[in-house]
Amino acid sequence: MKQVVQNYKSGELAVLDVPVPGCKPGGVLVRSAYSLISTGTELMKVSEAGMSMLGKARSRPDQVAKVMQSVATNGVPATYRKVMGKLDSYTPLGYSLCGVVEQVGAGVDDVKVGDLVACAGNEHALHAELNWVPKNLYAPVPEGLAPRHAAFGTVGSIAMQGVRQGEPQLGEVALVIGLGLIGQLVVQLLTAAGVRVVGADPDPTRCELAERLGAAACGDPASTAVEAAVAELTDGHGVDQVFLAAGGGSNQPVELAARLARDRGRVVDIGKCRLDLPWNAYYEKELDVRFSRSYGPGRYDPSYELEGRDYPIGYVRWTERRNLACFLDLVARGRVDVEPLVSHIADFDDAVETYRRLKDGELKAVAVLFRYPEQPEDAAETVAPVVAVPAVRLPEGTSTRARSATTPVRLAFVGAGNYATSMLLPHLARREGVELSTVVTTTALSGANAQRKFGFAKATTDLDAVLGDDSVDAVFVVTRHSSHAELTRQALLAGKTVFVEKPLALTEDELAGVLAAVEESGNDRLQVGFNRRFAPLLQEAKDRFGARTGPASLRYLVNAGKLQHGSWYLQQGAEGSRFAGEGGHFIDTASWLLDADPVSVYATAAPGNEDLQVLLRYPDGSTATISYVTTGAPGFPKETLDLVADGKVLRLDDFVRASVHGRKKWVSSRLPKARDKGQNAELAAFVKAVRTGGPMPVPLESLVATTAATLAVGTGLAGGAPVTLARTP
Repeated sequence: MKQVVQNYKSGELAVLDVPVPGCKPGGVLVRSAYSLISTGTELMKVSEAGMSMLGKARSRPDQVAKVMQSVATNGVPATYRKVMGKLDSYTPLGYSLCGVVEQVGAGVDDVKVGDLVACAGNEHALHAELNWVPKNLYAPVPEGLAPRHAAFGTVGSIAMQGVRQGEPQLGEVALVIGLGLIGQLVVQLLTAAGVRVVGADPDPTRCELAERLGAAACGDPASTAVEAAVAELTDGHGVDQVFLAAGGGSNQPVELAARLARDRGRVVDIGKCRLDLPWNAYYEKELDVRFSRSYGPGRYDPSYELEGRDYPIGYVRWTERRNLACFLDLVARGRVDVEPLVSHIADFDDAVETYRRLKDGELKAVAVLFRYPEQPEDAAETVAPVVAVPAVRLPEGTSTRARSATTPVRLAFVGAGNYATSMLLPHLARREGVELSTVVTTTALSGANAQRKFGFAKATTDLDAVLGDDSVDAVFVVTRHSSHAELTRQALLAGKTVFVEKPLALTEDELAGVLAAVEESGNDRLQVGFNRRFAPLLQEAKDRFGARTGPASLRYLVNAGKLQHGSWYLQQGAEGSRFAGEGGHFIDTASWLLDADPVSVYATAAPGNEDLQVLLRYPDGSTATISYVTTGAPGFPKETLDLVADGKVLRLDDFVRASVHGRKKWVSSRLPKARDKGQNAELAAFVKAVRTGGPMPVPLESLVATTAATLAVGTGLAGGAPVTLARTP
């Protein structure tokens, strides 16, 4: 079998072929499905291995003390040989995994072959294809819990033990310093226990993630934001508990803890950070400093971990194993959500390269999982769904028709409802060089009204009359959502340039049908009404923000509000969900700002209402979070957006005002009239493309990617798992 190992002397990492461990009594042999990299503890060990001997000594003074004791007892030569022999050998990595029981040892009767278990221990839950795990270091995985989520069991137990040491009570306020993997889990566990949480971390993306996962407020510990949030939530008294989940050599965490804790508050050390306690500050408040030892009672006790001797529950309520089982139960019931923490899933064979990317900072991650090959069928694996992003294929020799600058562009409309008559036709009716040729509606009166108001030459209920009219240059499809794909398909096959309001399609089959029409006809002249990227205010803000050099974090709040009773948007069976209908707007805007198409989508919904949280991941590590809510205050702006990258922040306030904060600050003037969401500029670009035969305003590949991502939201909600957006060849 294969196992990840490291030589602590040279720093070498390798995936070695090693013998399969035997299945001893009192434990089980487990074939790994997923194992979790601790981006804190393991990376610290990997980094230390790359240091010089002096650097290693400085980083581990506890080990230096042991060496000096050995010198005094055994002499220098013997100690040197002993130390070098230990350093120059392979050591294992890993301590948190999920896998399938392959063999059951004598004395074990709580699991059977084929069961899914979560495993713990830096000697038993290693990054290896097979591990022998003693009874008190595994727990059965609840039915329905995905293996990749169960692989968080050990780090979840560490976070849980830390929370237990803080003894939180309902209604209290806690401060979590350090929002890495452990800190993010502590935030969720405290929130689940009814505690309001303030987070502190210099990384704005981690602060944003913690707020999404339940924190009341988060900020940079060097700023005043954290102190202000604590003062507001505690009426100036200070927090009840501080959880130190940070690492590194700075003494800032313990100093911040003293400043923001209340009188006689509790400070719990979970991470490995510097602890030079400022005596006066801790004495004057009589702070209770506590340490959290790993996964819980039983840790480092051989009789518990290796011999399987459990502690009576009446005396020790929460042991290592009971913490592990409790955490798995919370995740299975949705009280803790680990999926947003998964930054990357790597194949086990790529372990060495994955560690290198993490160590060099190339891979920015909260949590990274190894996925193991050849997982058995009875592993009950929940396979992450995949939505195909179809490739756009055109026959060679495709050409477009340019028109004379003096010849008007003749447009036909299919549909003349509220959006067409309020947002599109007013701009087109007064645009020079545009002739409104024909309007097609299902009822004669609506067509007659549009003809009278906007000056269409003809009004009809016959679609074929438009599709067969060679004088019509472009067709606008502005009907109900369920008809968009089919009408677009027909218009493309008829050789028309098409402007279709969002959405382009409501299903993958509909999207495939549109692209089949593109391939059959050789006509790719298509635009979807994603107008926000054309909004002048947002375009200026993007220009002011400038080019990026690193990954970005984008947050988009859509305060959609409630629909009026009787709205056809509520006919989800026929017209698709609300988000399917308009979510493409927000995904397209995010992708345009990030200059890429998403590669995966994770969506979750609040039970009992239409509120959605959508997380998009992009090829360079950027993320976009779209909060689509219907339960907000009607008076609050509909759309607010923040883009953070490279020490800069772009802010958009409902297309009324925008700002960019960086080395220089830019703030737009407030728009004096109605919000300009880009419809006029979008239509101008579309008409220009029709007249000149030039490229369409948005590449077809981007329109398809946005549509596929929008469809993936529905797929993800149904499956409860992230959806990979796979480009077809």
